[in-house]
Amino acid sequence: MGYGEQVAYEESYGEAGASALTPAEESKHLVAYAPLVKRIVRQLNSQVAGAIDRDDMEQIGLMGLLEALRRYGAPDTGFGSYASLRIRGAILDELRRQDWRPRAVRQQSHKLRDAMRALTRKLGREPNEKEAIAGLGITAEEYMAYQLDENAELIASFDEVLQDTLADTSSMPGPEEQLLLRRSLEQALMGLDEREQRVVQMYYEFELSYKEIAAVLDLTDARVCQLNKAALGKMKAVLQA
Repeated sequence: MGYGEQVAYEESYGEAGASALTPAEESKHLVAYAPLVKRIVRQLNSQVAGAIDRDDMEQIGLMGLLEALRRYGAPDTGFGSYASLRIRGAILDELRRQDWRPRAVRQQSHKLRDAMRALTRKLGREPNEKEAIAGLGITAEEYMAYQLDENAELIASFDEVLQDTLADTSSMPGPEEQLLLRRSLEQALMGLDEREQRVVQMYYEFELSYKEIAAVLDLTDARVCQLNKAALGKMKAVLQA
């Protein structure tokens, strides 16, 4: 990240709210939660095909972590979930700002999306991986890239819904806000089948990559993408209801 961009982030996040922490305490907590930033960066980096340098993503994530500390105050057991949301939000905001998908990639994604919808209507259900690859006339690698692209869009959209839930919280979210968000997420999770719940839990709670989740569940990476996409779509609908 260039100096000007770093200053912009410092100006953006530095005045987010009155800090109850001293600079020394902030530094201590930044070091303590740095592994959380690295896990989230590793998770997101696998989906954006090097659109932003990994070191820059970590720098942006650390700024998101700093914002979380200044809004939340001294970390407790609920801070990790709150910080994860802020870290992911900071990175996704920068990805959107840089318009990380080239026009040709966006056009190809829209074309494949339309073809997938047509295939789904023809079959009367969502096609499995082999059917999609054959029906779309693409390679397994191209299908995986399409799935990652679709998931990146949906994850950004889903995170925006979660960010909106905390939008009115300019300082540490109170017990009522935390309880409301937790109950809303629990309700949304209840609408998922068991495998979708496991995928969402491993992705959001344990910050595993699709490849790691696929290994745990003995599925292909593309199938994990499908499950995550379906799960987040259902959860988003519940949270916006």
